[in-house]
Amino acid sequence: MSVKAAKHARELLLKEYRGVLSTHSKAMPGFPFGSVVPYCLDAEGRPLILISRIAQHTHNLQKDAKCSLLVGERGAEDVQAAGRLTLLAEARHIEGEAEVEAAATRYYRYFPQAVDYHRTHDFGFWRLEPVRARFIGGFGAIHWVDQLVLANAFAGEAEIGMLEHMNSDHANAIAHYVALAGLPTEPTAEMVGIDTEGFHLRIGQTLHWLPFPTSCNNPGAVRQALVQLARAESWPTGGEPEA
Repeated sequence: MSVKAAKHARELLLKEYRGVLSTHSKAMPGFPFGSVVPYCLDAEGRPLILISRIAQHTHNLQKDAKCSLLVGERGAEDVQAAGRLTLLAEARHIEGEAEVEAAATRYYRYFPQAVDYHRTHDFGFWRLEPVRARFIGGFGAIHWVDQLVLANAFAGEAEIGMLEHMNSDHANAIAHYVALAGLPTEPTAEMVGIDTEGFHLRIGQTLHWLPFPTSCNNPGAVRQALVQLARAESWPTGGEPEA
């Protein structure tokens, strides 16, 4: 497994925000059961999902935690030439007040419309703990990836503080990032996540992950990267976004 392949696989997981969750069917033993789920990544870089307690895939996971999440490049004209990732994982139901609160705080930044699902439709949070991943970056670029996830060094108060600062005080900079990346200018973009490799913008109900010019290991480096992008006339070489 190459380090480059793992990085590209992780970037695909960050760029996308929905995939096909396949579980072992309880009603039809031996058959896989696929369903579409939105996700974001938790503080450890693992997919976090919110699913109904009465849904078929939830019953399946309660019987057998082994599952997979298939993620593909959105909008690809040739799906066989596009990037895709099959993440083999074990699903864990998140319990305990503190853990549920942390999951909710993170998930609702990405999917604010999901608040009502959780409160009125008996949904619960699950995390997908990666076991191994199969990444295809295009024709001939096929890799097994054993070390996919990367913990978010800023998750928690540091990330929330940076997000609040950017959204409250630097709306013009965020609008500039949108323009640089060629993203829709309406509705107004909001920054909803920051990790060492880039940041997430939410435009309406659509999420976009944009890479930093270089990896950032501390809040000071994040600030420098965001200032650099705010002054850039085009996306810096080496960190081109894919809208």
